Order: sequence, then structure tokens, then C-alpha cells
Amino acid sequence: MNKKAYFFIDDTIWAFRDIARQKPASIFDQPFLALMKEAHDKYGMKVQLNLFYQTDFFYGHDEFSLAEMPDTYKAEWEANSDWLRLAFHARHEFPDYPYVNATYEDVKYDFDRIKKEVIRFAGEKSFALGVIPHWLPMSKEGCKALRDGGIKVMAASFGDRKEYNGDPESLPYGHSFRLLHNRQSETTLYTRRGLNTAIARSICSYNHLSEEEMAPILRNTDCVLDKETGMYFRDFADGPCLNLITIDELSDSFKPHLNYEYLGYATHEQYFYPEYFAYQSDYSAKILEAAKVVSENGYEFIFVEELV
Repeated sequence: MNKKAYFFIDDTIWAFRDIARQKPASIFDQPFLALMKEAHDKYGMKVQLNLFYQTDFFYGHDEFSLAEMPDTYKAEWEANSDWLRLAFHARHEFPDYPYVNATYEDVKYDFDRIKKEVIRFAGEKSFALGVIPHWLPMSKEGCKALRDGGIKVMAASFGDRKEYNGDPESLPYGHSFRLLHNRQSETTLYTRRGLNTAIARSICSYNHLSEEEMAPILRNTDCVLDKETGMYFRDFADGPCLNLITIDELSDSFKPHLNYEYLGYATHEQYFYPEYFAYQSDYSAKILEAAKVVSENGYEFIFVEELV
């Protein structure tokens, strides 16, 4: 069996702020990217960084956007694009579910801004053609906008759809308001799988597959083509989300997935930084150990766009 692994990091922006302001000799002098290169050099890890266009005011008014990134490192980004790629994620961190009911124009605007800046400072070879929208749900019109923008494959949630019962307490964090605002016909609920029980009851949108649709592709490298939009869908991360486990839990968390043809796993950028309120001191150790486990179990790291 030719086993494939895909690793991505959501919510990425602070590493780019550091590079733009500190102007290191190399992008890999920035500690977060240095960690990525160490995992690549040791274990062949490839990684997709899913980008915010700008920082969020939630963390203060010291704002930064990708438009501030210098293009002086473009050749270095391009030279490493065989293992390090940059992708659209969202405009910024808040609100949750930014694209669940989004218009075509809203998604196109945010996508085009991120793509334009990445190509400017990192080159077209560095821009990834697989997308994990922030919080995952994407409206049908948003899927069309991304496909028209060149995106090949998008992450999908899956499970039995459930109608919203009108009780705002049935969803956490005030998410009922996100569901209802500009609500589209495809926007419903489902029960999320995984370790984060705080958001087990979640919103889904057009990029959602039924159990029957997902079952044939869940642990292999196939995708589902949506003929109405031309977008391919699949579950990107059937494996662990590293920021939800400790280094001591890592081996057991990966073990159930290591006999499958496809293994996807993920984390989020912010937990790397000591100034983040939920900083994880074992972040670097988890990145390296996960890459080691995946490599030693016979997986070849890929970018998900290679599956279509």
C-alpha cells in the first residue's frame, strides 16, 4: 500500500508578521518556520500553512496584514515550495464560521487578496490549491468562488445533517447567530467528531458529506466530485489535531490511523507563541514527534491537491 500523509497548520499569520518586522537573513531564521524546516530535514515533512490575511483586533491594535510582507525572500519561498506551501484560510480570526453563509463576492474578495499577496512575496509555486476554510463550513456560492479562483479540493465535514431547533443554547459560543445571519438553504447542523467536545454540536454548510458519501473515501486517497460547483471534497484530517493532545498522548492518538492509506493531521499556529494565552510548551516536540511517527510508519508526505 502506497501510504500518503498530509499535514496543515491553520490560523497562520504571526510568523509572517515577525519576518516583515524583524527582517531576518532567511525566513528560516524565524523560529516557527525554523521548526518546520527541522521537521522537513529530519523526517521529510511537508506542511501547508493556512493563512489569515491580517491579524485580529482581539489581540490588540498592533495590526499587521500580508500586504506588509516584503518580497525580498521570494526566491527562498519558491526554492522550498516542494515541501512548504501557503493557502487561503480567512480574512482574520474572528468571527467564527466566517463563510458559512457567505456570498460569492465576499469569498472572492478575501481569497483574491490572500492569493495576490502570496504570489507577490512567495511566488505562484508556493500557493496551495487545497483549502480548509476557517471553522470549515463554506456556502455553495463560496465553493463556486474558490473553484473559479483555481482551488481544486476543499475540506469537508461529514455526518447526518440535523435541523436547527431554534434554541440558541443548543450551540456553543453564540454560534446560533452565525447560523442564522444571512442563512442559506444548505446551512444546518451535525455532530462533530473528535476531541474538542466543547464544539461537538456544530454548523455545516455546502462542503458537507453524508456518512454514505464519506465512507468509501474516509481512509484512502479518493475524493468526491461535486458536479454543481466542480469542487472536489474530502475529509482532510482524519488523524489528530496536535493542539488537542499532549506529547505523552501523541503515540496513542496516531496509532489507530497508521494502517490507513491516507493520514491527515493538523494543528494551529498560535499555540507556538509564549505570549498566546493558551501557549503549549510541548508544541515543537509534538511537531517533530508527529513527523517522526508518520515517516517511520511508511507514509509519504504530500499536498492534498495532488489527490485530484
